[in-house]
Amino acid sequence: MKTLVRLFLVIVVLAIIGGVAFLATWDIPPPTAPVEREIPTDRFPR
Repeated sequence: MKTLVRLFLVIVVLAIIGGVAFLATWDIPPPTAPVEREIPTDRFPR
């Protein structure tokens, strides 16, 4: 039983390390669609 728990913990740690390495090296493309928002003028104090 002790070996099974140890094996499970090693697999979980390796999965976490692999996930962190993947996110650190993943080249996420920036969004290409322009963002346009209309801000009403009554929101600004005069």
